[in-house]
Amino acid sequence: MTVQIAGVASTEFGEHPDSSTRELFTDAALEALENASLSAGDVEELYAGNFIGDLTDDQAHVGAMLADYLGARQAASMRTESACASASSAARSGVQAIESGDVDVALVGGVEIMSASSLEVVTDALANAADNEYENEAGLTFPGIYALMAQAYMNEFDVTEDELAAVAVKNYENGVSNPLAQRQTETDVESVLDSPPVATPLNLQDCCPITDGASAAVLVSESFADDHGLETTVEFAGSGQSSDSLALQDRAELPRTRAAERAAEDAYERAGISPGDVDVVELHDCFTIAEILAIESLGFFERGEGARGAVEGETAVDGRIPINTSGGLLAKGHPVGATGVAQLVEITKQLEGRHPNQVDDPTIGLTHTVGGSGASCVVNVLRTGGA
Repeated sequence: MTVQIAGVASTEFGEHPDSSTRELFTDAALEALENASLSAGDVEELYAGNFIGDLTDDQAHVGAMLADYLGARQAASMRTESACASASSAARSGVQAIESGDVDVALVGGVEIMSASSLEVVTDALANAADNEYENEAGLTFPGIYALMAQAYMNEFDVTEDELAAVAVKNYENGVSNPLAQRQTETDVESVLDSPPVATPLNLQDCCPITDGASAAVLVSESFADDHGLETTVEFAGSGQSSDSLALQDRAELPRTRAAERAAEDAYERAGISPGDVDVVELHDCFTIAEILAIESLGFFERGEGARGAVEGETAVDGRIPINTSGGLLAKGHPVGATGVAQLVEITKQLEGRHPNQVDDPTIGLTHTVGGSGASCVVNVLRTGGA
């Protein structure tokens, strides 16, 4: 059974001091439902990604809270948590529910309020995605973990900090044209290298910001779309998910994300495509090194070649394989529980031909979201086609 995307929406990413988790999610959800010409009463299941809300908001049972506030109390509701891949897991759960034939309408999305908490609280909360016994207790935070991955990659493949910085330059430029992006200013390699050091070799502009935001997508079965006269133009072609060792020390190779490789292979097989068929990608660039590792894991570049993608323009909006035309996590922002569905929003806009950084006639798009340092990964493939 084909799963159609009937409506998508995302709030602006940045700071929302006058909003709350429930209000921000409802803003995105109601807009997505309006775009789908449906109401909260049509939702049969609700899956919401949220990673650190119980730590920053003192609020668990998030799925039921969001369904209640939205006015979808009749829906089966669930919070999904897979670190930064929480919303992508929510989307995959919604897809599977419809594919099984159990439901016809699923609302999937995610939300995170991060700016209301101190940097210390947010850093500690995010660290829960790492191995507490072997990494957190040793003093590692995620900038440090990704710095270790970057050092290993740079040493193995003779890559420079300038090449890492090129990723930030590209994504900041893309963010300028995206009205939803948190960072809407350009940068250059020198500015990235001169920005405050965080964890060698990563500087501040190599790192995504702390972000508030919400995203939502309305998924429907093909039969429901036909029966209700819904005009849909984008559908799910395949979805894959995999895991890896939680602690970096337990992986055979530091600069390699095996979970992403396996998730991509699964998604490609289900979609009946290969990496060369993909026209546009939104992927997990929480740090500049993360984009480089991702484009290799997804099969767009051979191992050790990913660093040239941004340097040579291959991953630009008009390049061979456009990556993060939204600005990615680096520029658009990273409200961790919402990121995965926000990526789906961006790809849907691309496939519908209404993106601010529009790629030329795309028919297949891909999203890639990583949990933690790569212990989990979800890859979703979308394509044009609908009821």
